[in-house]
Amino acid sequence: MAVRGDRGDVVARAQGGVEWTAAFADLDLAEFPMLWALTPYGDAVFNQRQVPLLLSELDRLPAACGGDWVGQARELCQVVERGQHLYLWFLGD
Repeated sequence: MAVRGDRGDVVARAQGGVEWTAAFADLDLAEFPMLWALTPYGDAVFNQRQVPLLLSELDRLPAACGGDWVGQARELCQVVERGQHLYLWFLGD
């Protein structure tokens, strides 16, 4: 996970990444549209308007999908919210 600016410059970076489990495949699209976009191999990008929705989903994330990455994602979301023209990137393998 990383926060990048408009030109792709890295502003902040997480120490780790999403701990992908099969539980992510069971997330309901209607209940978790932001997190449903995550895949283990592709990138997902969230803009400043999407970050509050992502934070809301992290608040109710099932324990099977949790881990240290959740706190790191929250911190990166705050960086995006405080800045301008910033995006939170989840980088797949």
